[in-house]
Amino acid sequence: MLKLSFLSGILLGFASAAALAAPDGAKLYAQNCAACHGEAGNGGIGIPLSLPSFHATVDDDYLRQTIRLGRPGRVMPAFSQLKHDEVEAIIRHLRSWYQGKPPIYSAAPVKGDVKRGQSLFEKHCAGCHGANGEGGHGTGVTFSRPRDFPIMPPALHNPGFLASAKDALIKTTLAKGRAGTPMVAFGQRGFSDRDLNDVVAFVRSFERAPLAGSATILETDSAILSMDSPHDLKTTVENIKLAIGNNNFVFIREQKLESGLVPEGQEAPAEHIVYFCNFGLLNQALATDPRVGLFLPCRITVVEREGKVKMLVANPKRLSRIFNNSELNEMCDQVTNMYKSIMEEAAL
Repeated sequence: MLKLSFLSGILLGFASAAALAAPDGAKLYAQNCAACHGEAGNGGIGIPLSLPSFHATVDDDYLRQTIRLGRPGRVMPAFSQLKHDEVEAIIRHLRSWYQGKPPIYSAAPVKGDVKRGQSLFEKHCAGCHGANGEGGHGTGVTFSRPRDFPIMPPALHNPGFLASAKDALIKTTLAKGRAGTPMVAFGQRGFSDRDLNDVVAFVRSFERAPLAGSATILETDSAILSMDSPHDLKTTVENIKLAIGNNNFVFIREQKLESGLVPEGQEAPAEHIVYFCNFGLLNQALATDPRVGLFLPCRITVVEREGKVKMLVANPKRLSRIFNNSELNEMCDQVTNMYKSIMEEAAL
């Protein structure tokens, strides 16, 4: 009896140690997911994850693969840095919002008529998910999405989604819909089993025809664009102000770089920053991805070191990579060229 008690104590100690060592799913979710999906999983930039209708139609493997692969070019990054047990802990936390049992799907492909499925998709799905399954434009933030969409329709023509969702999961979602979102239950709207299979076959066919640029993130070597000025600091700043107007921007203000960061009068005299804006471009940028606001208004920093003046500006092309949003690519490229044009003109 004493031996059994002693053994039980050891086993209990091991169990307690394992529990203490297990990753905290709630904490990991708060660190990696809550900013987009909401602290309680009610959505925001990302889709809501706490809906019972979501949990009832997605299996654990879908969650696992989605965390690992993300959605290239569609805001959701790939969390490849998370360890296996950390991913599992996040999944357990997500499932704590659901009282039922999650589904388990077969990996067997669904067989259907792709051409017929395309016709059904164009009629019933393209209005939300896009003509080519590219998903809605913008993010889930109110300003950037159409007012009649409470959430942004996800991209189905995306390598991250297609690698994460089994055919059976797509079919079940089509049949049952997602209560609490615009996704209706087509199984209750006259879709036959054949109809469901054909749409799934069409969606799966996206793997054979990737959308050009839809999952492309701009590549860039430097986070900072810099250019030397042949003029002194004061002349360079004045030249920048003129160049701003010539490039359809509005001058906002000029100040010493350290203004507000150190006591007044103690700012470094040879470090200035010039703020400016193009309000039409600003509106377009925020409508594409409101997170761009973190980097606005536009600004160029001018510093003088040992008689040499340099102009520096954050490289807009980095935004596409930081935000994992391929919709920003063209705009980031455009603003990068504008910044270069302003600095080149100021250096004349």
